[in-house]
Amino acid sequence: MATGILRVADGAKIVDANGDQVVLRGTALGGHMMMENFMNGFPGREMQVRKAIGKVLGPEKSDFFFDKFLEYFFMDEDAAFLKSLGLNSLRVPFNYHHLEDDMNPGVIVQDGFKHIDRVVEICARHGIYTILDLHSAPGGQSQDWHCDNPTGYAAFWDQKSFQDRVVNLWKTIAARYRGNPWIAGYNPLNEPADEEWTRLLAFYDRIEKTIREVDPDHILWLDGNTFAMDFSGFTKVFPNTVYAIHDYCGYGFPNRIGRYQCKPEQDKYIRAMYDRKVEFMKTHNVPIWNGEFGPIYEREEYNPDYKVQNEERYNMLEKQLSIYSAEGIHWSIWAYKDINVMGMRYVDSDSAWIKLLGPFIHKKRELAVDSWAYDDAHLQEGLFGPLHRWIEENVPEKYSKKYPWQWRMHMHVFRGIRGITLAEYLIPEFADYFSGKTFEELDELASSWSFAKTVGRDELNRLLKLHATMQPDDPHLVNVIPPANKRQTNGSRGVFELSPLELSMQKARD
Repeated sequence: MATGILRVADGAKIVDANGDQVVLRGTALGGHMMMENFMNGFPGREMQVRKAIGKVLGPEKSDFFFDKFLEYFFMDEDAAFLKSLGLNSLRVPFNYHHLEDDMNPGVIVQDGFKHIDRVVEICARHGIYTILDLHSAPGGQSQDWHCDNPTGYAAFWDQKSFQDRVVNLWKTIAARYRGNPWIAGYNPLNEPADEEWTRLLAFYDRIEKTIREVDPDHILWLDGNTFAMDFSGFTKVFPNTVYAIHDYCGYGFPNRIGRYQCKPEQDKYIRAMYDRKVEFMKTHNVPIWNGEFGPIYEREEYNPDYKVQNEERYNMLEKQLSIYSAEGIHWSIWAYKDINVMGMRYVDSDSAWIKLLGPFIHKKRELAVDSWAYDDAHLQEGLFGPLHRWIEENVPEKYSKKYPWQWRMHMHVFRGIRGITLAEYLIPEFADYFSGKTFEELDELASSWSFAKTVGRDELNRLLKLHATMQPDDPHLVNVIPPANKRQTNGSRGVFELSPLELSMQKARD
């Protein structure tokens, strides 16, 4: 039984109504109420794919399929599995499209709460707290696919009407879940990316006041700027608020900064990235939440060296988890289920989903369409390499950087040409795979995401179980990477300054 609503106490702790400390460790329902291309297997953005499938199936079959997909994706068996690992929290991302129609802005669709309510109730039955996460806001709060933004332009920051709609939405959400002891709080905006900084700070001032007027009790979970990596512009903390970093590491991805070999300089880099992100929270003595982290995993059909490379990534992940356990922070690994990329569970190769869509998923991988988890080395030498070099040669160095600053030029180009333009051409092809499907066949496809038809990633789940309840004084915590040296930040433009170690690693990567 929950003992009242969780709250932030003095000393950077979260406590229950009895004053007992609660450390939230869990995962997230990515690919569920905010579907993502690399997680579910489609190209482009959720809104585009839903529309395309709707044209192929018609509204009745399309509504049936997506409703069954959401139902099968998370059920009692899933919550029981999470509980068996010792996890006590679940981040619940959702797309605003479930709750509001762009053609009828400001009018909340009450039926859209069906699956949020269902997930919250299931988790409560199993003693799991939920954190409600607005992953996609009108206009797009970032430039990327994971907020269902099809353009690369984060219009949310330039148009007040979009912000007004989110304020109205959170007012409704806060009123609906006010007093629910199994909701750990509200994550008002996932991975905001505001080049100006001032607009994000003003929005946080506004949303904090709005939610508190309706629900003064639940915790707010606020992401840092630029994909929850930058806190250099923050100067104050709100009461009863937790601040969230996202701590993905380049060693967890192919062809980023190299393979993890347990070298001292690599460990220092892992620690330096974490220390930079949490400096704000430590300075202000407030709780730290790592809202997203985790590597991707290689597969036998694509990489003959997959076992060795996956072991390297588990080693890297264990280094990160050891830091988090030693620091006693809250975390939510990304993510629970996908098509065998980084999930704790993944869709079985014998499932109807993979049998139908496997050829397209393979094609999409070969074209390196997705902006996340891609390995485009095979496309660089003769195709995209010359294009990137041509752009670099024609753009003077002083103009070569644009926001988000952390993306190199070729990443900006990649997202535009492949992640947006090429994806748009591939969306109708993906949707046609659903052509002619009966209700029974659509139900079978949706059921591919059920617990029984997904496969557990055993080593990942072993590590999570080991660290789910681990305390800072646990005897397992030996050889934890020590803190790195501090570095200065420049909050005037929200451009954070990398440590010398981070700079050297970035240069080596480039």
